[in-house]
Amino acid sequence: MLIRGLLGICDKARKVCFSSHRSMGGAAGKTSGLDNVVKRAETRVGKLTVSGRYHRSPRKLEDDYTVIKKKVLGSGYNGQVYQATSKAGGGTYAVKGFKLNGVPKDKRDELEAECEIFLAMDHPHVARLVDVYQSEDRLELVMECMSGGELFHRVQKQKRFTEKAAAQAAYQMLLALNYVHSHGVAHRDIKLENFLYEKEDSDHLKLIDFGFSKIWLPNTMMRLSCGTLAYVAPEVLNQSYTSQCDMWSVGVSIFILLFGYMPFAGKEEKQIADIKAGRFTRKEDKWKLVSPSAQDFVQKLLVVKPEQRMTAEDALKHEWIASRDNNETQLPDEVVGAIVSFGEVSSFRRACMSMMAWSLTNEERASVRQAFVAMDQDKSGTIKLWEFKKVLDEKCNIKDEDAKKLFEALDTNHTDEIHYSEFLAAMVSTRIAMHDDLLKATFKRFDTDNSGRITVSNLREVLGDNFEGESVEKIMKEADVTGSGDISYEEWILYLRTGNTNEEHANLAAQLIDQKLANRSGSCGKLIEVSKTKEAAAMAAAAAASKKQADKDKQAPCCSLQ
Repeated sequence: MLIRGLLGICDKARKVCFSSHRSMGGAAGKTSGLDNVVKRAETRVGKLTVSGRYHRSPRKLEDDYTVIKKKVLGSGYNGQVYQATSKAGGGTYAVKGFKLNGVPKDKRDELEAECEIFLAMDHPHVARLVDVYQSEDRLELVMECMSGGELFHRVQKQKRFTEKAAAQAAYQMLLALNYVHSHGVAHRDIKLENFLYEKEDSDHLKLIDFGFSKIWLPNTMMRLSCGTLAYVAPEVLNQSYTSQCDMWSVGVSIFILLFGYMPFAGKEEKQIADIKAGRFTRKEDKWKLVSPSAQDFVQKLLVVKPEQRMTAEDALKHEWIASRDNNETQLPDEVVGAIVSFGEVSSFRRACMSMMAWSLTNEERASVRQAFVAMDQDKSGTIKLWEFKKVLDEKCNIKDEDAKKLFEALDTNHTDEIHYSEFLAAMVSTRIAMHDDLLKATFKRFDTDNSGRITVSNLREVLGDNFEGESVEKIMKEADVTGSGDISYEEWILYLRTGNTNEEHANLAAQLIDQKLANRSGSCGKLIEVSKTKEAAAMAAAAAASKKQADKDKQAPCCSLQ
């Protein structure tokens, strides 16, 4: 059920895939193109976000995952997609592999573009690329496994959605697209098959398949005809278009959810003529069952002239979406406490927690993701400084300059916006448990050569020569308890489960809490105080356990940390 959309498989019974043919050149260089892909992705979202997920030889897929060859989730032009199990935590994932040898240049370019774009995606309603493995002859993408099936299959089963369900689905689709578009990407293959449900009993949708996607510059036109004909925009057929082509495709998708049939059908020639004219099929017996507001929403998307068509931002403000039955979680006060606690710790500890965010399970992310959406007030898919300041001022009366320092602590990749995984990092240890599987998976992301120890060279590969103004040699000393020059797994656990806070942020947090408790006795101040008390108790317990273990080690013939 997972990968029909991921592979872009053609089901001729309901869609026709098409693309213009490009010249077939010779095979591209094996690594140079992918090296540039990684560098460009790091420029877009930060080194830390990319480096811990992109692995090169001698690190192999099989080092971290057990691929189940009998569990084929789908197949397509590039081969089969298999189910895999993580060796660190036992979670289920999907693995999509590509050959690198003898690949024509146009296909190589498509692969590199997909990898670059997917690496930079980080949103609650976009499927997560968990790991990438590059060897001499293959590239393996490890993605979260979406077991709930396609949105297409669900509407096929139900015939048509209720307006309430359709509005909720549309809202999630628009959140994903507004994020994608605001970060300079056109998807170019929006359709019901490319939105998957997280689980069978869940209504949480995620966008998949960036095989046709393109990093797009404003005021430029794209020319390649691609996508799925029944969903394609008129300007794509004319081979001159912008990212607004995706919004036409959203209109087609919501049309199907509301009315239960395809707006453009028939032979290919007829579909093309109707699409170019904006002449969709209107069945009055179906339309009278749908509210005028929902009808207006669809009609404002199926507009032939892209400049007159609603953007994703416009569509999110439309009455039909804005007035939907909104059960969104309001921002819990505890989240602010978690943010303040995160701001206290050292830069390396924040880097570790940021890396942990990419090893969280669906269930762990689900517990806090609505809080991220609540803070993202303009629905661009990231949290800007003005949004951050507004929330902290409303919740805790935190001053602008103090909020800015906390914002900078969360913005680990220095992109002037807080991405989803950076927010998740702040929730680790206070809102999300720092369990053994998570610690092990994160250790392996820093242990880039799979040696079983984190070296200075490993840190340099993941963090760069310096991180937050500190050299990797200095960072190493922070966690290298034994002074051996590297970090063992035992030292790693000890480091992350005990204190070691950054003095500047600790002082800031103390000032904020003291100010809050002095100014008012509201719930936020109490929660932050409780958060700090719990954290202090946890650190004390960990330190006591560490001392007990050290005393035991003195009596033992050797030390477990050596």
